Amino acid sequence: MAPKFVDKVSFEQDPRWSAVDAFTSAHLMAPSRNKYNDALEFAYANALAKGLPDIASFPAQGKLLSIQVQVARAKNILEVGTLGGYSAIWMASGAGEDARVTTVEVDPKHKQVAEESIANAGLSGQIDILLGSGLDVLPELIKEVTAGKREPFDFVFIDADKENNLAYLELALQMVKPKTCIYVDNVVRRGTLADEAAAQHDTRIAGSRKLVEAVGQNDKVDAVVIQTVSEKNYDGFMLAVAK
Repeated sequence: MAPKFVDKVSFEQDPRWSAVDAFTSAHLMAPSRNKYNDALEFAYANALAKGLPDIASFPAQGKLLSIQVQVARAKNILEVGTLGGYSAIWMASGAGEDARVTTVEVDPKHKQVAEESIANAGLSGQIDILLGSGLDVLPELIKEVTAGKREPFDFVFIDADKENNLAYLELALQMVKPKTCIYVDNVVRRGTLADEAAAQHDTRIAGSRKLVEAVGQNDKVDAVVIQTVSEKNYDGFMLAVAK
């Protein structure tokens, strides 16, 4: 069945993807299985009500982040790109009460909305939002880690402006422990990642291609790109591990 494109953010959808999400979510993501379910629903709805773009992680991806955090036994998590706080809540919920999420957001309005949702979830003591560009904030975090004022991070989620994906990953590598997982979202871009011509007209595609090409030449990290489909979109992410 041919996919269709909807709304101004050009989501690509297929009824089969939605049907699988509905079936699996009914069994694996029932509200009773997650004490933060109401808080996550509030965070998603609050972001849309306040005019934030509908580009947050979809629920199954949020749970994937939560499970990855648990598998990694991560307690000091870095996120680049807070948006409305949805993914930060997912990661904090998976990491446990003794964990901390440091998330970087460039937009003051997004930060304010995220803080509302994080407070509603009761996680203000665990999630710290730093306001500023990732290119400005991350070097300051590196200084703190290098000086011993902050523990190295043991999980990183990058979901910000795609043009700077490579810069964010390279900065993150300077403040993580060996074997730290680094998850870079939205790199497949509905399959246009493989389209060199499209990259000439879209800096987000160009940034994703630059990331893949550079990581393939970087001996300090190993990585794979996984394509995903869901009720929300066709995309994919890079999953990398620091050596």
